[in-house]
Amino acid sequence: MARILIVDDEELVRETVVAIIEATGHRACAVDGGVPCLERLDSFNPDLVITNIVMPGMEGMETIRELRRRRPHLAIIVLSGFRPSHGVDYLAMAEHLGASRSLSKPVSPRTLIDAVNTLLDGRAAGT
Repeated sequence: MARILIVDDEELVRETVVAIIEATGHRACAVDGGVPCLERLDSFNPDLVITNIVMPGMEGMETIRELRRRRPHLAIIVLSGFRPSHGVDYLAMAEHLGASRSLSKPVSPRTLIDAVNTLLDGRAAGT
């Protein structure tokens, strides 16, 4: 059983992702932004973080950078409903900053579970 920290400013998204994660047997903890994510990092000790990009306060890109600084090998999945605009692809940018995987919202439960399992399996294998 892995510990997965979910970071999103939308309550419905947090609740939905927690339900998906817990249905697979993992332990989930949800917070509403980057600052609470970093505050819970040491006490929850996640194996994986799932974060949104656009959030008030500390947004996802900054959260990813700080997670990478504190825990270079932590698996990170980015979820975002933002589509590329004006030549900016936010999901690609998130991966460039250190996200392990990026997924567009809305994401199917199967796609999310597959991404989580792939990253956790890779971590267990030491990759």
